[in-house]
Amino acid sequence: MLKSITKVGNSQGLIFDTALCELTGLKTGDQVNVTVHDGGAVVIMPIRSAVSANDAASIAKDLIQRNAELFKRLA
Repeated sequence: MLKSITKVGNSQGLIFDTALCELTGLKTGDQVNVTVHDGGAVVIMPIRSAVSANDAASIAKDLIQRNAELFKRLA
């Protein structure tokens, strides 16, 4: 897929059109990690959570409940 760098305000940008967003699964607001390799190769990797925020909260709550006595002793 051939893309062009375009002017965006005082910066330059790469436009992710609908097709590119669908292929990558990226959407507005997603965070990415940009790595520049020797020779100028640019790699854009999406940052994806291994666990959703709701799942993490639920897991943490369960952990605290199961270990409440231990946490009291450690406090």
